[in-house]
Amino acid sequence: MQALNVRDDASTPADASSDTLVYRQTRWTRLTHWLWATCLFFLLLSGLQIFNAHPSLYIGKQSGFQFDNSVLVIGAADEETGTIGYTEIFGYRFNTSGVLGLSGSTANPRARAFPAWATIPSGQDLATGRVVHFFFAWVLSGTLLVWLAASLWSGHLRRDLAPTVEDLRRLPADIADHARLRLHHSRDYNTLQKLAYGGVLFVLLPLMIVTGLAMSPSMNAAVPFLTDMLGGRQTARTIHFAIMLLLVGFFVIHMLMILAAGPINELRSIITGWYRIDPAEDRDDQARGGN
Repeated sequence: MQALNVRDDASTPADASSDTLVYRQTRWTRLTHWLWATCLFFLLLSGLQIFNAHPSLYIGKQSGFQFDNSVLVIGAADEETGTIGYTEIFGYRFNTSGVLGLSGSTANPRARAFPAWATIPSGQDLATGRVVHFFFAWVLSGTLLVWLAASLWSGHLRRDLAPTVEDLRRLPADIADHARLRLHHSRDYNTLQKLAYGGVLFVLLPLMIVTGLAMSPSMNAAVPFLTDMLGGRQTARTIHFAIMLLLVGFFVIHMLMILAAGPINELRSIITGWYRIDPAEDRDDQARGGN
């Protein structure tokens, strides 16, 4: 995820040109960015380990062989030509041998939903996967709450993330520029960035946390209406998985945009805080008084 900043003052580095480099990402921004990235990495791979224990998703409150409410099944089946791995989505089955359902060496394939290289730990170990998953889930939740409080206090949400009327008016042009890879380097986030980051921080991550809590037996006892609001524990699990896919999609697009915008500049920004802006953007920023 690209960094989200709460601006503060910083002295210009000795090798920086004051008319092209701006201090875009604060220390707190860079810290939370890397914390979230680390947490999401371990949550993804340990979550796939947990999924492997029961590689099926359902809609509704029931699950099992006697019910016909599965929306996703990853498994292995014996065919005339041998064992194959398959992925079944809404009743439509696809052969995914070698990746999903059946993976490993050709001489010794293993029947498992996600392959060993995609899970933490690599072997089938549900207990360890749950420990890793819950630890990083609490770190992510705590960091998100602290970031939200700090951003409200500093005005970062209102100043940098909330789309303005002018931002919404520029949205069609912003979409066209991104489609043509005509990317502008400025101090402020563009409309698509604001909408994307806001969607992740205020929709996807909170919903991921809520659905995770809804699957917890202890939370079911403490807050029984939470699971019912989400349509049952199985539906909550399916939503949880779908959000994971959306976050992976966001990550892929984010990486592509970093490569298109200039990886050196983007990495310098999230590591040191300094970001090189376009000369035209620099003039516009000075005309606005640097705000």
